[in-house]
Amino acid sequence: MIYVTIIDNEEDFRKSLEVLIHGTYGFECVSSYVDCESALKNLEEDTPDVILLDIGLPGMSGVEGAWHIKKLLPEAQIIMLTVRQDNEAIFNSLRNGATGYLVKNVEPAALLQAISEVHAGGSPMSMSIARKVIKSFERSASIEILTPREREVLQHLCDGKSYKAIADQLFIALDTVKFHIQKIYRKLQVTNKTEAAKKAMKEGWL
Repeated sequence: MIYVTIIDNEEDFRKSLEVLIHGTYGFECVSSYVDCESALKNLEEDTPDVILLDIGLPGMSGVEGAWHIKKLLPEAQIIMLTVRQDNEAIFNSLRNGATGYLVKNVEPAALLQAISEVHAGGSPMSMSIARKVIKSFERSASIEILTPREREVLQHLCDGKSYKAIADQLFIALDTVKFHIQKIYRKLQVTNKTEAAKKAMKEGWL
């Protein structure tokens, strides 16, 4: 039996989850709350295995709530349920202890599968969110191959400075700036400073 707690302020959605979980063999909804504050007062007594946590709660957000829940119940597994798919919300939730992340329009069967998966030690994610996670790792890998000096030069390029202005700012020779920029272009797979700046801005590297 997998014991589940639901924390979501949307009544219709919360009730539908209760019905789904109560009506499925092998699952039991032990508690349901509209906000993190109420849940945190009772979770130690509820002792759920898995917590379905809405990210956009009134008062304490689900992102913050995840941190408090893991501090209170370190063995409990948290699946974030959300309509938001921005990178900051995803990674802050994961850093705070969430082990799964699903969009709210997930199919009932997929939700039950995710609960089973996270209970067994997995990290279920909706496909669209998994793609964002993978892309973020790809971006991190790209930027990490730049040296600290190359990152400085790239930042100045993004600020629109000329090669000479960058040389003066960093107290290095103009030829050294050109050398760094050539290496940046090669590593980022671009051919000019406009493309380098656009890529850095688009990927959120700087």
